Amino acid sequence: MKRRCLPVSCPPGDNRLMATAIEKRVQELREEIRRHDYAYYVAGEPVITDRQYDALFDELRELEGEYPELIAADSPTQRVGESPIEGFDHVAHAIPMLSVDNTYDEEQLREFDQRVAKGLGDETYHYVVDPKIDGVAVSLLYEDGGFVRAVTRGDGTTGDDITHNVRTIRSVPLRLMGKVPDVLEVRGEIVWPSDDFNRFNAEREKRGEATFANPRNATSGTLKQLDPRNVAGRGLQFVAHGFGRVEPLAAVTQSELFKRFERWGIPVSPFAARVNSIDKIIENLPEWDRKRRSYPYETDGLVVKVDAFDQRDVLGATSRYPRWCIAYKFAAEQAQSVLLSVDFQVGKLGTITPRAVMEPMQLSGTTVRHASLHNFDQVDRLGVRVGDTVIVEKAGEIIPQVVEVVTEKRPKNTKPIKRPTKCPVCKGDVEQDEGGVYIRCINPACPAQLKERLIHFCGRNQMDIEGAGRVLLETLVDKGLVHDFADLYHLDDHYADLVSLEGMGEKSVKSLLTGIEASKKQPLSRLLAALNIRHVGSSTAEVLAEHFESMGRIKAADEDELAEVEGIGSEVAGSIVYFFKSQTGQRVIARLEEVGVILTQPKRKRTTDSPLAGKTVVVTGTLEGFTRKEAQDLIKQLGGKAAGSVSKKTDLVVYGEAAGSKLDKARQLGVKTVDEAGFKKLIGRAS
Repeated sequence: MKRRCLPVSCPPGDNRLMATAIEKRVQELREEIRRHDYAYYVAGEPVITDRQYDALFDELRELEGEYPELIAADSPTQRVGESPIEGFDHVAHAIPMLSVDNTYDEEQLREFDQRVAKGLGDETYHYVVDPKIDGVAVSLLYEDGGFVRAVTRGDGTTGDDITHNVRTIRSVPLRLMGKVPDVLEVRGEIVWPSDDFNRFNAEREKRGEATFANPRNATSGTLKQLDPRNVAGRGLQFVAHGFGRVEPLAAVTQSELFKRFERWGIPVSPFAARVNSIDKIIENLPEWDRKRRSYPYETDGLVVKVDAFDQRDVLGATSRYPRWCIAYKFAAEQAQSVLLSVDFQVGKLGTITPRAVMEPMQLSGTTVRHASLHNFDQVDRLGVRVGDTVIVEKAGEIIPQVVEVVTEKRPKNTKPIKRPTKCPVCKGDVEQDEGGVYIRCINPACPAQLKERLIHFCGRNQMDIEGAGRVLLETLVDKGLVHDFADLYHLDDHYADLVSLEGMGEKSVKSLLTGIEASKKQPLSRLLAALNIRHVGSSTAEVLAEHFESMGRIKAADEDELAEVEGIGSEVAGSIVYFFKSQTGQRVIARLEEVGVILTQPKRKRTTDSPLAGKTVVVTGTLEGFTRKEAQDLIKQLGGKAAGSVSKKTDLVVYGEAAGSKLDKARQLGVKTVDEAGFKKLIGRAS
């Protein structure tokens, strides 16, 4: 489109009037589009057709294209950026985004209510009940009514800046309406509505592309895209359910604040209700469960919150959960379908998992065609055969799994599910675990294993390589650019190939290469966790790195030496020795050393004159001032050993709220116990 300047530099008269008319029309269009966005996403009552909306949008886009000096950052046309970002910045939350404690039965709901009543004394209180949305938690920041930033929940204290992607979501207002607080932090869920998700999956299937398993995981993956153009058009939506900073906060209850949210143009759940008692909530649980199946997005329970903000302040929070709210989880939804066939998936350790392929069914609002059969022993236990009608439910409302066979519907021509004798991907040999239930491909060069190992290697809790997502890594293997971990560190030799890949560009490639280079400096514990050594997860890797301090010393250790390390049993020790003695393990370590990955980790400085020096300490329950990990790290820094179970060798048990069997066992054995206040006093941190 030809770009023109407003005719304001021309002689006064008609040109000035024309310029004013153009500016006025642009402003009218923006305000009208915002009103229609409000009617559609907040009020749920659209007043014009999609075609009429598109005509308004096209007119605005044409005017801004012709007169670029009129473009504003909060214009509806400016949602999608023209280029990818280089990576995700980490942002600290001004107020932590705490998780919500879960409950699964009515009795636990009553116990929660009793704790609330006790905490508030004789005060009257009310609850807000809202469906628990199965989405991706985010925090949106507005300043002076303008959208500033979107950040994921992350670990609750720090999240990823995903502003570039969230701007593309049309239900997120770029400018709020009316008089709003100077600072407003809105918290909620980004969801992929079921109809849009199913439509997108159907289109992928038509193109012969892999479909997404469920809306929640697909939403999470979408929001990790570096290029916002890959997010726009998928139909993601935002629904508010909470808040962080609000300055000034001119409301005393959530009910009141959320009415204001709606007036300001922020989408909130239309299904929330204010309820006077826990009895009323429990009485209506069946109705809540029934109604949720008609919601446009997936929900897996209810969130029950004390409505009044001053009462929330009185009740407070533990280090993990607010005491003024709780989530009630519904029983998993079930559906029936016919098992058409079984395919086999190969994991990062070669585990071959049977997956059911079924006639499409509706389950928790999404179309389901696949479900896990877990392992072949489970296939035998179920007695399932191809052609059977099976009952499927979602484990944790996320992963569909076959739980039962409807034997009375079994036809005569069903076929047994045979265990594979060769790897379904590489056709290599397979073995069954000795004394175990899993069949594994034992070919270390199997491309299916390689893809899964690379995805794990690059993960956030391992080498944390930004931009190295599943799709890219699978493509790199398919293109023959990566054959093992070390090949990642030679990708700069294939710059032109990377830039030419679909969805990549120079910025994305530079960001990826920067992340790969930075990963060389990850501590030894991260590298050990990334190597896919059987039975070695993050905690075991940390113990190994702390004890041995270098990869060389771990490689040289025999099973007896390893088994002497706290928390390393004979099975784990045998697995570690097997890896480092194998040709594959030796080659992996040698190649990583060649490319400059750090293979050492100095011991943390420990205090030897503290009251915990040489003591074995167990932490149980929920502490106010520490997470479990923080308390255990502190114990180690003070010269103690942080153990996971109580025995006669335990010297001290530190307990917090909801401490259970470990505290009981400690008292039975006569082990010394202290609460959190006593622990802080013991280590000199009492306030």
